[in-house]
Amino acid sequence: MAESDWDTVTILRKKGPTVAQSKSKQAVAAAQRRGEELDTTKKWAAGQNKQHVITKNTAKLDRETEELQHQRVSLEVGKVIQQGRQNQGLTQKDPATKINEKPQIIGDYESGKAIPNNQVMGKIERAIGLKLRGKDIGKPLEAVPKKK
Repeated sequence: MAESDWDTVTILRKKGPTVAQSKSKQAVAAAQRRGEELDTTKKWAAGQNKQHVITKNTAKLDRETEELQHQRVSLEVGKVIQQGRQNQGLTQKDPATKINEKPQIIGDYESGKAIPNNQVMGKIERAIGLKLRGKDIGKPLEAVPKKK
């Protein structure tokens, strides 16, 4: 047989910790316990697509004095919803479940806190049977036959 030395062991390479492992909280804590020197930096907006440039509109926005707000539902619409619901003997929860919305949405529309959404307004109109949009607010909703 050829010369074989069964007692020697050759290690080709030994892997060190990967980059992800060396950056983990556990690895940093272990290095601190061993008293090793650490270099930690906090990167500004790391991993986000932010840029350091100031746009032309920044100064314009700073000079803007008008306070901008979203348009809210008028109190007239809120009163129509409330009266229509009460005339049918419904609580806020009843039309809300009918239109698949939360009761809070109905409450917001009634109190005038909601931002108008045509889709939700249409659902509420059909649930209570009164018009909430246009010039005929508060009048009964006319059933329009669908065209085929």
